Amino acid sequence: MIKEFKEFALKGNVVDLAIGVIIGAAFGKIVESLVGDIIMPLIGAIGSVDFSNYFIGLNSAVTSPVLVDAKKQGAVLAYGNFLTIAVNFMIIAFVLFMVVKGINRLKRKEAAAAPAEPPAPAQDVVLLGEIRDLLKQKA
Repeated sequence: MIKEFKEFALKGNVVDLAIGVIIGAAFGKIVESLVGDIIMPLIGAIGSVDFSNYFIGLNSAVTSPVLVDAKKQGAVLAYGNFLTIAVNFMIIAFVLFMVVKGINRLKRKEAAAAPAEPPAPAQDVVLLGEIRDLLKQKA
């Protein structure tokens, strides 16, 4: 069982997947910082909007205008946080789209640059070759 596990764990696809997951997690943190520290403050400065404090109190005990304090007071619907995460998703989706588009473009270039296979020999040439091989076998 240990031998089978080693074979499975060390296959190229599993190692590639592990590396992809690690890079994806790091990339997610970069995008989260990009959105939270650069994009959202710029959007907030343009429209004097701070998405992180957009929420709706779900009971009358919630009176604070600050999300952190409002959560302590009771249940809140924090849709500003959702907007931030949605922007994160859109950025990640766009970057992945551009990566896949680039990979597809490279594959098309490779396919176009690859030499075409020589045309298959004519049927009579194939038959003559078969006859030659049969004659060699009988001799």
